[in-house]
Amino acid sequence: MLELPIIAQNAAKPMRRLPPWLKRPLPVGKTFADTRRIVADSGVATVCEEARCPNLSECWSAGTATFMILGDKCTRRCHYCAVETAKPDPPEVDEPLRLGRAAAQMDLSHVVITSVARDDLPDEGAGHFAECVRQIRHACSSTTVEVLPADLHARPELVATLCDAEPDIYNHNIETVERLTPAIRPQGKYHRSLEVLRLVKEVSPDMLTKSGIMVGLGESQEEVIGTFEDLAEVGCDVLTVGQYLQPTPQHVPIDRFYHPDEFDKLAKVAEALGFLSVASGPFVRSSYNAGKVFERTRAARLTAAGKPDTSSSTD
Repeated sequence: MLELPIIAQNAAKPMRRLPPWLKRPLPVGKTFADTRRIVADSGVATVCEEARCPNLSECWSAGTATFMILGDKCTRRCHYCAVETAKPDPPEVDEPLRLGRAAAQMDLSHVVITSVARDDLPDEGAGHFAECVRQIRHACSSTTVEVLPADLHARPELVATLCDAEPDIYNHNIETVERLTPAIRPQGKYHRSLEVLRLVKEVSPDMLTKSGIMVGLGESQEEVIGTFEDLAEVGCDVLTVGQYLQPTPQHVPIDRFYHPDEFDKLAKVAEALGFLSVASGPFVRSSYNAGKVFERTRAARLTAAGKPDTSSSTD
């Protein structure tokens, strides 16, 4: 029987010491400070801060950020995530406009928009999400946009609402293998996440899709590869594989740390399954180097179609 994480027991266990390859530099430089100021002035939350992302210093020092809309309180409680679970506030009507302005001020070439789960809203926030995409398009027309929403309960009309805003890439994470899903994300469903990615391709066949999985939660290699196969079967174009890091002692503990060489081997397996682009490494997250991953994916699609890639890099 699969045992659910017991938070009280986790709290009594010290967090594991990170291996040498999981050390990150401290935030430095004027660009980092400017990014923090723009984010603070915009009043829009970033997943960089709310989810305690290990790449915050690198991304902010480079003048990039992943925006988290629809507030900073989630209606779901996933045992790997540091975002607060609480009754959310009503959506802020002017948030899409403020988001567009912030993206323009930061002069971003690629924007990632994610959100908390909003099961409390009739449309689960899909309409607000779509308006954020449109406002970024209006404020900075050359910026490419990646969306990373919750599963929207795989409701076709809600997935279509977001696709109608024409993001460049639709990202929805599978997070973990099927066996561990009930314990790690009890309000999510493995096959529902797969259905979301399938629906995107049904609604917008040319839209790029992306998904990610964390490792180090107790999964087997066979289960990881099986997840890769499931994602490939629903037409997922981009795959990210990263190390799970326990955000606080109250969250599910790390089972083990994968060595960088293991991530390289997983990347080769995924590439053999036909993904257009694979990012696999200890620090890889859905939004880490998302602009570079998007450009690499777009170039791979054009190459597969026998067309030249005339786009400029978003490094």
